[in-house]
Amino acid sequence: MNTDEKVIKVLELFDEYYPTDTKCYLVHENSWQLLIATILSAQCTDDRVNIVTKDLFKKYKSLKDFANADIHELEEDVKTTGFFRNKAKNIKSACSMLIEKYEGNMPSDIDELTTLPGVGRKTANVVRSHIFNLPSIVVDTHVKRISKKIGFTKSDDPVKIEFELMKIIPKEHWIRYNTQLIAHGRKICTARSPKCDKCMFTKYCDEYINNE
Repeated sequence: MNTDEKVIKVLELFDEYYPTDTKCYLVHENSWQLLIATILSAQCTDDRVNIVTKDLFKKYKSLKDFANADIHELEEDVKTTGFFRNKAKNIKSACSMLIEKYEGNMPSDIDELTTLPGVGRKTANVVRSHIFNLPSIVVDTHVKRISKKIGFTKSDDPVKIEFELMKIIPKEHWIRYNTQLIAHGRKICTARSPKCDKCMFTKYCDEYINNE
């Protein structure tokens, strides 16, 4: 089976077992809330971020509120997400830049998004996918781990993985590829103890086949 055939079979299974809608696991009401939540999600679980942002977005109700926030107070507000000093600094600076350069409007262009402080390609692609519905591949820990196991990539670099996946996965699957892999990564292919006996992908999983 060549790579193209394997991709088709794997994507068909994902569509069979997981929703084809593009669910976002970070709770948000608008583009800047999603941007902030995604910045906070670095090295942090979505569940923890959602706990923090529930109060955070009640306290800071606008981009201006974040831009004018006392940095030390903001650090305390996001402390439990980890790396809180950098995250608070980037959130405050990104919100200021959105106001000053973009008049409070979220850009959709990935090159513009990645000029915002604390915004890499992963964060930019989350915004592009869930706010603008633009085909984008988000490489988070689940996508990286499972894509390597299946054999869709051998790279450890998220940017290289993104571009490798873009070459082999049809564009109409890009957005849901991420959400489906998150679902699979949480339910079956967990990082610490994958439930291979319950996995529907074993015959396509290079890691499973090589360890048999």
